[in-house]
Amino acid sequence: MSHTKNLFARRSRRTRTQIRRKAIGRVRLSVFRSSEHIYAQIIDDAKGTTVAAASSVDKDLKARLKTGANIEAAKEVGKLVAERAVKAGVKEVVFDRGGYLFHGRVKALAEGAREGGLSF
Repeated sequence: MSHTKNLFARRSRRTRTQIRRKAIGRVRLSVFRSSEHIYAQIIDDAKGTTVAAASSVDKDLKARLKTGANIEAAKEVGKLVAERAVKAGVKEVVFDRGGYLFHGRVKALAEGAREGGLSF
């Protein structure tokens, strides 16, 4: 594994450890960002299940978006995952940015999720 991947894995592990300590029964909103798309899923770690998920690859979003790799797409994905989570009965989450900085697309996804009705 390259040095960059090792550093990313360490940041992800560190972030996830802190989240598990502070979650206190809440589910987590996990983000994955690739060069072309962004993905978000709400995970219940106690049960080991995914409660809701959304991405820029979803058919209804892909038709509206020019690309899945910009801030507007991330905001729409955040709103969609929040809408699906509220429908599933989840309002309180813990935001898991993984190894990514809370900046740009990751921040836009978080803002979209807050606008959609999630609180964290």
